[in-house]
Amino acid sequence: MAKKVILLIDDEPGIRQVIPVAFRVIAAWETLIADSCQSGIALAETEKPDAILLDVMMPEMDGITAFEKMQSNPIIRLIPTILLTAKAQASDRERFAQLAVAGVITKPFKAPDLVNQVRLILHWND
Repeated sequence: MAKKVILLIDDEPGIRQVIPVAFRVIAAWETLIADSCQSGIALAETEKPDAILLDVMMPEMDGITAFEKMQSNPIIRLIPTILLTAKAQASDRERFAQLAVAGVITKPFKAPDLVNQVRLILHWND
């Protein structure tokens, strides 16, 4: 089975440090990292990862706007995208449910739980 590659788009340095280690150690997944939505979209176009983990609350362009831009881009719109969010209120969940995202993972999380949630959402049984 080919190695899985996930693009992580998040502005928090701690998240960008912890998630790639967890993915590599627990699941042997590779992680591409972008600290802004603009650079994440560009990286998705050039690298075409197997999935995208996208933070909702980002400076300059938020994750929802970035996701909508990705959906209008034929090169990357079929890449499954999981939203990472600290927003867990009912109104936020309703808004996320209207998007064609693969799933939503709420922060904070424990690294092993994150790997399991990604596996479940994407149906990866590696």
